[in-house]
Amino acid sequence: MGAASVGLSLLSGTAPLTTRPAAAAELLEIQLEGLEIPVRIDQLEAWSQRELALAAAPPEGGAGDGSGRSPAAARLSAPVASADPPPAGSDLEVWLNLLEPQSRRALARLLRAPLLRDRSFGSQLLDSWAGSQMLAEVGALLTGPDGDSSAPQLQRTLRQLLRERREVTTLALLCALPEASLRLRLDGLLSLAEQWRLQIEQQGQALTALRTLELPRQQRRLLLTAGTQLSPRRVELMVPHRRERLPVDLWPGQGPAAGHQPWLLVLPGLGGDADQLGWFAGALAERGWSVAVPQHPGSDGRALREAFDGRSPPPGAATLATRLRDVAAVLAARRDGRLALPGEGVVLVGHSLGGLTALLAAGVQPQPGLAGRCSQAIERLPVGNPSRLLQCELVSTGLPPPLARPDDLRGLVLFNGFGSLLWPDGATASLPVPVLMVGGSLDLVTPPLEEQLQLFLPGGDPRSRLVLVEGGSHFSPVRLLEQQEAVLRLGREWVGVDPVTVQTLLLGLGSDFLTSLKLPGLLPAHVRLQQGVRAYVLDPASARRWRRRLQS
Repeated sequence: MGAASVGLSLLSGTAPLTTRPAAAAELLEIQLEGLEIPVRIDQLEAWSQRELALAAAPPEGGAGDGSGRSPAAARLSAPVASADPPPAGSDLEVWLNLLEPQSRRALARLLRAPLLRDRSFGSQLLDSWAGSQMLAEVGALLTGPDGDSSAPQLQRTLRQLLRERREVTTLALLCALPEASLRLRLDGLLSLAEQWRLQIEQQGQALTALRTLELPRQQRRLLLTAGTQLSPRRVELMVPHRRERLPVDLWPGQGPAAGHQPWLLVLPGLGGDADQLGWFAGALAERGWSVAVPQHPGSDGRALREAFDGRSPPPGAATLATRLRDVAAVLAARRDGRLALPGEGVVLVGHSLGGLTALLAAGVQPQPGLAGRCSQAIERLPVGNPSRLLQCELVSTGLPPPLARPDDLRGLVLFNGFGSLLWPDGATASLPVPVLMVGGSLDLVTPPLEEQLQLFLPGGDPRSRLVLVEGGSHFSPVRLLEQQEAVLRLGREWVGVDPVTVQTLLLGLGSDFLTSLKLPGLLPAHVRLQQGVRAYVLDPASARRWRRRLQS
């Protein structure tokens, strides 16, 4: 859903986007820096269609219709069914011609890109807390003639459109809103786009600053395989907080060292399944670490599929309390012998929301004042850090209290963790055990500067490490099955560099960190290069140097 899966096949035809209702809006008044520019919506629709057709036209001399024109150019000369193109010298033509060609194409794509792609999931999203926040933000930017927020009307119109079609574009929404005229605060929309641009720019600057730290370099030639020949044994625990049993995948450690190393409790992210992290669990089990991976029904892949099918709301922050109870149940079952896994002590491992769960399960107490911090953080939609929506949803659902820290806790491993609003002064200083915190330079869901770096500092245990993987994304640690890829439909820009290559690197880092729990010094601050992928491994001192350079 969203820009990651824009369907350009919609742009090739010349038919109108939608049948315009009798009471639909005809005039869009764009407000920008004190100016008010009236634009006819049908002309905007025609312009966007022609602009993208022009962009798709091959160079001169390409295939055409026999007249020397390309097929796209021939379509340009044909009449547009939805409206006449904006006449030369019109306000629309004058203002749009001030844009660079690349910006004009970006605007045209934005107008025709799907806002919602699936009618069932879209309907559920409109009812969710995150959906209401998005509608409120858009409603403040797109108002009726009286200046009131259009959020209630947007919700009604989107619902109607989703009953009629599988996806809704920006232009289709504008065409269907039952107002004689609309006002668009383009400066506000540009401000949201600027947030996104600044986020990407900051992450680029962060890489530049990392390269100046002059860290030792290591090139790994002997690689661990990010996969396994082992298969898990699934058990189902009776737990008091669930009607059904809790599924847990068990990967017993192999070899004589298994009983003398910590066992791992691995927690998937929101909408994640136990098998998505099986590559990590199985590979470590082959090397002697025993692993347990709970499934978390209600916030797993099945719950996500049901949301896409329109059978239930999307899982969100409300599932955190149940996830913590799942963790407590697995730890209790391991203590009383119902889970027979060898190992001395436990390491909590989590991806995304699983990382947040791991911090709370380790007894890290959130700082007071979450509601106040959230009121500032989401004054505007946090497009540069979507994890803040999930954190702020906890204000309404209730923030569950952390668990008592396990007596035998040995460490934490957090992939793409977050919680900057829960722990604005850092989350690791109060932990008496080391933490491995991993982020990706292309993570636009839990951006590493605002989330992982902020959580890591000021730092606690000197054995803790912060890792930034160049080219890694939020989904790099996740290995999807074909049917899961079909549901999520992640665009390539969300996946980052080859996930299997990144996972090979993550496995090596994870293995070294776990070994360093008994052999300090095995994982020093350095730059690691594996199969062309670079990772920056920072200890607390080098992480502080990195932040100072970012602030200078």
